[in-house]
Amino acid sequence: MASKKTWKEKLYNSNGLPKVQVIDEKMSHRWGTGTFVIPSPLEVYETMKNTPKGKLITISEIRRLLAEKHGTTISCPLTTGIFVWISANASEEIKASGESEGVPYWRTLKSDGSLNEKYPGGIEQQKFYLEAEGFKVIKKGKKYFVENFKDYLMV
Repeated sequence: MASKKTWKEKLYNSNGLPKVQVIDEKMSHRWGTGTFVIPSPLEVYETMKNTPKGKLITISEIRRLLAEKHGTTISCPLTTGIFVWISANASEEIKASGESEGVPYWRTLKSDGSLNEKYPGGIEQQKFYLEAEGFKVIKKGKKYFVENFKDYLMV
């Protein structure tokens, strides 16, 4: 029986990615026409790593930057989101091993500016890190947001 991969192994396992593909007819009703990139997990990690203290980035902005990098119309929303999640968990593994500080994944918000419950430690840990950096986190309904998050966007 194969052992379960660590988050770090998932981060470094590119499986032939990045890959650029044409948006086919089936996908065009959601994505329009042109091409899309399926990024590698490490590309997503590196994009998150480049978010400086005092700034934020959303998953939509990560997708836009990756599409721009590869000269495509869009970056795949599903895989980019999965790789953000892998990056956050790998970052915690890397930090725990003492290898490096990892990436400031807590600065990556969902596309609507809300906090990500799938990050290590859930909303509470992301909220803690953001507030420690001076961001004000507010609750709207059942979701948590960085107040005026658009004012802090990196791009």
